Amino acid sequence: MRIISRRHLLATSAVALFILPKSSFASIIRGALPWTPGKSDPPTRVMPGPWVYFTPAEGAAVEALADRLIPPDPETPGGKDAGCAIFIDRQLAGPYGRFDGLYMGAPFQPGTKQQGPQSPVTPAQQYRLALAALDRHCRASYGDLPFARLAGDKQDEVIGNLENGSIKIEGRSGSDFFDQLLKDTRQGFFADPIYGGNKDMASWKMIGFPGARYDYRDWVDRHNERYPHPPIGIGLHPDWSL
Repeated sequence: MRIISRRHLLATSAVALFILPKSSFASIIRGALPWTPGKSDPPTRVMPGPWVYFTPAEGAAVEALADRLIPPDPETPGGKDAGCAIFIDRQLAGPYGRFDGLYMGAPFQPGTKQQGPQSPVTPAQQYRLALAALDRHCRASYGDLPFARLAGDKQDEVIGNLENGSIKIEGRSGSDFFDQLLKDTRQGFFADPIYGGNKDMASWKMIGFPGARYDYRDWVDRHNERYPHPPIGIGLHPDWSL
């Protein structure tokens, strides 16, 4: 049996590239480019309307939770009016809520924070379980009132018990749900309005963020100066009819 050296193999491969017909390589893009120059591929705009994933009771609870995590002030709306609950609802109804793209097969065992979620429970399922447990806790502890109808100080008390793990969800600490809720609420508050939160770009105006402007390099090193132009969202791009 003849032994082919690596040098010989590479040399013959290189020659083959030059002597093979051009059609062998160019046929996949013959006649036209496989894309349309200038064509935009925008995300789907979240439209106003009823809850997509949440039930009305769940939606009211998440709105109330978001408004305690990010309370309103005279200049900026709170989590509810900024649309954080709408953002979370639409995210849970989509790929994020299903953990699309992640390996979801067994075995599942505790890992480190750096390893990410180690559970068969998706974010959408986690919210459903947690909000049901939260409702049972509030009704049992506060005269059959759901979280959304509690006074502000009582709501803060419940949120504190979620954070410290006093409230259990399916036998586990409620702190995991608190961390998830806080992260999602923050994202809803600062995300582009096209995803349902940050209504009227209120948070961007508050912090002076320019948004989806093409270029603001001249301002990167100008510290402690307020950006003079209003923010622009993805949905305002002139080439995207959203």
